[in-house]
Amino acid sequence: MPEIPDLQNYLQAMESRFLDEPITGMRIANPFVLRTVQPATDELIGSKVDALSRIGKRIVISLESHYWISIHLMIAGRLHWRKPQASIAPRNHLLALDFSSGSLVLTEAGKKRRAAVHLFSNPAALQTMDRGGLEVFDADADTFRSGLSQENHTLKRALTDQRLLAGIGNAYSDEILHHARLSPLLQTKRLTDAQWSQLWKSTRHVLQLWIERLREETGTDFPEHVTAFHPAMAVHGRYKEPCPDCGHSVQRIRYATNECNYCAFCQNQGNLLADRALSRLLKKDWPRTLAELEGIR
Repeated sequence: MPEIPDLQNYLQAMESRFLDEPITGMRIANPFVLRTVQPATDELIGSKVDALSRIGKRIVISLESHYWISIHLMIAGRLHWRKPQASIAPRNHLLALDFSSGSLVLTEAGKKRRAAVHLFSNPAALQTMDRGGLEVFDADADTFRSGLSQENHTLKRALTDQRLLAGIGNAYSDEILHHARLSPLLQTKRLTDAQWSQLWKSTRHVLQLWIERLREETGTDFPEHVTAFHPAMAVHGRYKEPCPDCGHSVQRIRYATNECNYCAFCQNQGNLLADRALSRLLKKDWPRTLAELEGIR
């Protein structure tokens, strides 16, 4: 699922292409993508885009006529910039916003249709899309700590809970926790003052690093290959590959359809975190440390 760095990259590319440009058309390839019935799509035609922003993991296109378009890409939704009036097909194309200079096309891979577009005619309705999480670049260290410690959660859950912190998901939470040298399963109520300070700094550092890195990679192009996996990442998506800092193998915890990646040496004093499925299966044979794991291998 696209997170803050990916979404900021999209926003920059969109600004350079159609900020202050009027919408000339809105074509729906799959009716399930549009989750609102009012205002009607025809009411937006001719309105100029006067701002582009983000609410959590949603991209918001603001129109001068006091309409707003909210786009949530979910896991497999992606945006593309195509030539004007580019054709769209129902198979994986969901929607196209047309401008004189080109078309913004929303696609979604796979068979599940989770990506969502909402249209709003008043700001109060738009704000219902905000789940309440803090914007990390707007929060000082104390506000950050207060927001994430409202409930006692693991750090992995706290960082990805959109009610607590906005715009971070599975990929960048792995990178943040590795940079902070903190276990993903450490409970928020167990953090020391020093660890809270480091977590706040690491969150801001990692996100800013990747915002700048993705912008540099994309240049003036439109980001066409947005993915949760990047070869320059430290741990996310790098199970069994060497940690760039210590050289030990990156480990994983699997849960539901997700996977959390971490370095046991850098983040948990060399101790492995229990993978629910495997640790239940192996029971006493489940290795507790990197040394035990390497002995098995």
